[in-house]
Amino acid sequence: MPPQLSVVVHGPNTQGHLTALLDSLGAAPAPDIEVIVAAVGDWARETAREHAPGAVLLPLPDGTADAEARTAGAARASGRWLHFVHAKDGLPAGAPALLAARAAELPDTVDVLLFDHVRTTWQTSGAPSYDGRLLARAGRAETALDDLPALLRLTPMLGNRLMRAEHWRTHADALGTDDEVYAAYAALLTAARIACLNHPGFEHRELRPQSVPPRTLDDHLAVLDRYEALLEDTRTRTAPHTVLYHLMVRDSLRTFVRAGMPERDARTFFHRASGAARRWRPEGLRHPAGPEGLRRALLEEDAYARYRALQNANHARRAARAALRAGKRQLRTRALGLQYRRSLARPVDPSLAVFSAYWNRGVACNPAAIAAKLAELAPQIHPVWVVAADRVALLPPGTDHVVPGSRRYWEVLGRAKFLVNNVNFADAVVKRPDAVHVQTHHGTPLKRMGLDQMRYPATAKGLDFAALLARVDKWDYSVSANSHTTRMWERAYPARYVSLDHGYPRNDVFYTATAADIAAIRARLGIAPGRRALLYAPTHRDYEAGWTPRLDLATLAERLGEDTVLLVRAHYFHAGAAPALTGLRRAGRVLDVSAYDPVEELCLAADALITDYSSIMFDYANLDRPVVIHADDWETYVATRGVYFDLMAEAPGPVARTQGELTDILTSEAWRDDEAAKARSVFRRRFCEYDDGRAAERVVRRVFLGEPEEALPPILPVDERTPAPTPQEATAS
Repeated sequence: MPPQLSVVVHGPNTQGHLTALLDSLGAAPAPDIEVIVAAVGDWARETAREHAPGAVLLPLPDGTADAEARTAGAARASGRWLHFVHAKDGLPAGAPALLAARAAELPDTVDVLLFDHVRTTWQTSGAPSYDGRLLARAGRAETALDDLPALLRLTPMLGNRLMRAEHWRTHADALGTDDEVYAAYAALLTAARIACLNHPGFEHRELRPQSVPPRTLDDHLAVLDRYEALLEDTRTRTAPHTVLYHLMVRDSLRTFVRAGMPERDARTFFHRASGAARRWRPEGLRHPAGPEGLRRALLEEDAYARYRALQNANHARRAARAALRAGKRQLRTRALGLQYRRSLARPVDPSLAVFSAYWNRGVACNPAAIAAKLAELAPQIHPVWVVAADRVALLPPGTDHVVPGSRRYWEVLGRAKFLVNNVNFADAVVKRPDAVHVQTHHGTPLKRMGLDQMRYPATAKGLDFAALLARVDKWDYSVSANSHTTRMWERAYPARYVSLDHGYPRNDVFYTATAADIAAIRARLGIAPGRRALLYAPTHRDYEAGWTPRLDLATLAERLGEDTVLLVRAHYFHAGAAPALTGLRRAGRVLDVSAYDPVEELCLAADALITDYSSIMFDYANLDRPVVIHADDWETYVATRGVYFDLMAEAPGPVARTQGELTDILTSEAWRDDEAAKARSVFRRRFCEYDDGRAAERVVRRVFLGEPEEALPPILPVDERTPAPTPQEATAS
């Protein structure tokens, strides 16, 4: 049986990058993937022989063009799908297998599979692309380009798309051109249907500019020629033609402004771009309003001198506005800074506590549970919440709050005895010697955190580790749910704080909630008695710009039947920004609970949890209910983010690597059989170590009331705890 995917590696071993690429392909060989190496030059040939012994090797002479190398590789390929990867580029861990699996699901009516990529330069490694949001909006549905022409806005390169081999052969003249960008566009323009995958399957490496000849006027004019050829190809296709026209005008203006061409070349380019803009402008197309419309009008008029004058005027205007804004900011900053210093000079207020959660999103998580218990045990201490201006309307009635940057914000921060947060306060917040900072955190660490992110620059995203340590040095206490967490925090956030091994206060409700509480939550969610509710709560991927469910939720819901409801909870980074759920909501197939707070109520309402690498699994395990792991990209997640233990070997329940496996688990007894219960028991003992329903009380008594540790309520052993009733128990008549 022929392989599903042929990975065609082509080109010279530029700067030695081919070695790592071939090693990644050989690290996890799959029977449905073949590797073809169209090696250009002696170095590439020797590298392929040493690092890809199982690949098909096609030695090509030095100087062989990329297009010729691609064509030679494709001619030897036997796979149903083709993936062209230049020797200088890379592949994320597990990407070929993931792409092959997705391609295997697609019918022959689909000619192209588009997917995301990461970007690497000589200075950065594995940065997310700008394509993720568009791919997230596109979802997983198959479509014709004329129905979704915005797909032409994806980065035009062959590495971020698979082509059906038969499609390649049918359109070899257009797709085998020397111009890779043209070929990337042509792949879409000639495709009958297109599918998308919001997952990085390719690493595009940008070489240092010094190793590439400087661009000439002819190079810039060639870009115009390319667009004009594409616009000629789409004369009768209104939607793609319009998108390509906008791209041409955008790139023309960007090139003119940013390329730094000599004056003579700039005039020539502007004149050529002006003619193209007039010649290919779609009938009835209107200029956008504002400055952009003016720039386009000047281009079409070939008004070079006026465009330059507009540029100069805009530069002067922006400089003046920036100076004015900077002056105003300086005055306000000085005034607020003076007020803050005055507050810091006054005596600390022992009855004032400042709370914040999730970067000032509102009353939530461990800080909320501590504040609630504080009102019960120490009502003399007044809580004030730091809340972003756009979240104030969502606060519970009567919540005393301050907005960051306001006068009262700096006043309460300067005088409060207690500061409680599940992330860090702003860098400008001073640690008074007589104030107490409590870091509650908001999860048990599976992924690498703090200083351990140094080895993963793509996910650290320029994190200032010195500033991080300065924030950590302000902590007096660090709350922990288990000894694993305590040890990892000591490693990731080394400082002199005291670890409060008391449990996570937000998890107390998993032991204190009553049957009536759970029945009321399910009623609010509209879950009928007797129905099985599955909570799907995936985590955020640092390498994805947007969010698309990694499951085909409509198909999953259909397979699970009418007696099952899916509660879909997007990560809070993406809450309210999950367009892929819109159609499913309208169809009544799932409940989108991304904006539902608190998340603990969703856990109480759910019969089982489906997640990937989210820390919600550690909290949910307190309920002693089934947990199923969907880990379709485990290798990529490990490679890009790093983990503290192998979840595949120590999962709290069955692990599915594909949607098919997940469906089989959920439609059988595997999700709740004896083997699943055994895995969950081991997981609970390790990660629910301190959570017994009295964590908030221990924190309040220790921190706010100053009681010694030996006087605190002892932690109940796991075997002696009684979790909240199950939904079946709560709704039983």
